Amino acid sequence: MADEAKKSYGAEQIQVLEGLEAVRKRPGMYIGTTDIAGLHHLVWEIVDNAIDEAMAGECSNITVTLNQDGSCTVEDDGRGIPVEKHKRTGKSALETVLTVLHAGGKFGAEGGYKVSGGLHGVGVSVVNALSEKTVAEVHRNGKVYRQEYSRGKTITPVEEVGKTDKTGTMITFTPDSDMFPVTELDYDTIKNRMRQQAYLTKGVSVMIVDERYDKKYKFHFEGGIKSYVQHLNKNKDPIGRVVYVDKELPEGNVEIALQYTNSYQENIFTFANNIHTIEGGMHLTGFRSALTRTINSYARNNNLLKEKEPNLTSEDVREGLTAVVSVKLADPQFEGQTKSKLGNAEMRTAVDSVLSEQFMEFLTEHPNDAKSFISKCSLAARARIAAKAARDTVIRKGALDGMTLPGKLADCSSKDPSKSELYIVEGDSAGGSAKQGRDREFQAILPLRGKILNVEHSRMDRILANNEIKATVIALGVGIGETFDIEKLRYDRVVIMTDADVDGAHIRTLLLTLFYRYFRPLVEQGHIYIAQPPLYKIKQGRKTVYAYTENEKAQALEEFDQDKKITIQRYKGLGEMNPGQLWETTMNPETRSMLRVTVEDAERADQIFDTLMGTDVPPRKKFIQTHAKSVKNLDI
Repeated sequence: MADEAKKSYGAEQIQVLEGLEAVRKRPGMYIGTTDIAGLHHLVWEIVDNAIDEAMAGECSNITVTLNQDGSCTVEDDGRGIPVEKHKRTGKSALETVLTVLHAGGKFGAEGGYKVSGGLHGVGVSVVNALSEKTVAEVHRNGKVYRQEYSRGKTITPVEEVGKTDKTGTMITFTPDSDMFPVTELDYDTIKNRMRQQAYLTKGVSVMIVDERYDKKYKFHFEGGIKSYVQHLNKNKDPIGRVVYVDKELPEGNVEIALQYTNSYQENIFTFANNIHTIEGGMHLTGFRSALTRTINSYARNNNLLKEKEPNLTSEDVREGLTAVVSVKLADPQFEGQTKSKLGNAEMRTAVDSVLSEQFMEFLTEHPNDAKSFISKCSLAARARIAAKAARDTVIRKGALDGMTLPGKLADCSSKDPSKSELYIVEGDSAGGSAKQGRDREFQAILPLRGKILNVEHSRMDRILANNEIKATVIALGVGIGETFDIEKLRYDRVVIMTDADVDGAHIRTLLLTLFYRYFRPLVEQGHIYIAQPPLYKIKQGRKTVYAYTENEKAQALEEFDQDKKITIQRYKGLGEMNPGQLWETTMNPETRSMLRVTVEDAERADQIFDTLMGTDVPPRKKFIQTHAKSVKNLDI
């Protein structure tokens, strides 16, 4: 494949589909958003091009450098972007790729890649359009070529600036502050993305260098996604070894690694041409059906399921499973602009057939592992039946209570979920203040008594036996587990409101764990918020100022008359505020400040919850020691 691609990658392979005019007017159409996620999308687009070279067998090293001047450089040792004149545009192929939307080596039967990722080929031109300065340097044909651009326009011609004995492309761009409110790239965000790409492209070396803070990290994994699964399970209690399957089919390449653990959550990551398909798609459908069928078939054939026992369900065989499903195909069809779901029906069949065949071989050759897997799945089945009974009890009890709502809930009068919000409040005292201070038209209050159960290491039957969680589930209205339906959400905003102390932070973390593990779509679709009550009330005579941080407190004090008495009240809990103060500072939409909870990186979120809330103590101790110095205002 590499030899064929090498012969056929020249200017004639660069196809032009349309111009570049609209990118700066509507950047969100091309990179999703102009916030911090959109900013980093610029890096991903250029890295995707380098990864395409690696997948074609033409690139071994990729380096991302965060420069001191705020620019970013992505360098690879691939073939280098062609520089010959393009027959349709009359410009060099390099300038065409950098300045024309949908121009690249990824389109049509004559494209330079058998398999490629990137955002429909708009990548590097969109990066150029949204950068105040872009410099492209190409090593090719023994020569070094250079060209500069600004905000999508060409500044210099393609110039030959030296000789070279290597090949590759180096793109340096400075994000445009007119387009992005924040232009500082985050080292950890890029490092985690680079690690993921290194796992998915076995054998390639990926390095990130931060010149600003003198940091660097290099990734190289010969084990590919098998190593990825081991990394994902590093703080978990694994069951048996990693199952690894890999096969080239006419439809494309299928590579899968999976391993069971003693946790209760499934953790499945799917990729198509190294693009993380967050919403899954056909490859995930094929994986799930093959997994369920193969385990049931092996269990029946080896008497590991009793004759009268029903088959294990898809939910049963995925409990505690960590898996990475990676497919590579010539013509991926993605649903949605940001490629979150794979639509190629042939990949469902391909993944199903490969996993069915090779997973059955693994189970047959490793009977002890097979017994451990099926024992885990059977236990999950028994827990599912118990959980269903518990859930039915919750639903029945809810119905008996009237309108399925718990007695402690002070509901709002509005029946329009889009205008309604639910405050989950710590304690009866704060709950009382919130009920009196709220706007009854659209604000509902649910006070919780004490700390809820840590769901990280609890099964559904035990979770639903917890009264506080039970009340929360009924109030939300969306159900839980198999019955979850986000369309039934009764409140558009679900606000966690806890005290600004250690206990409050713990309760907040327990609630976030519950939402992330069992109501993840609420988090992913931006329905979960964290209230920001003030830390201080500063008073001098009739003048009162609320400070939400130490910096705000210091700034406020500077504005007061220093010769007169200043009273500073540190709020230890929400209950210390009267209803009027709570409304004014924390609940009034005109004056309040709230944090919306989002999941930028599911893998990192999963590891953090696992570290903080799991049963394994050493990783938690290490996390606390690492981050202790950054903690402020710790109340003990």
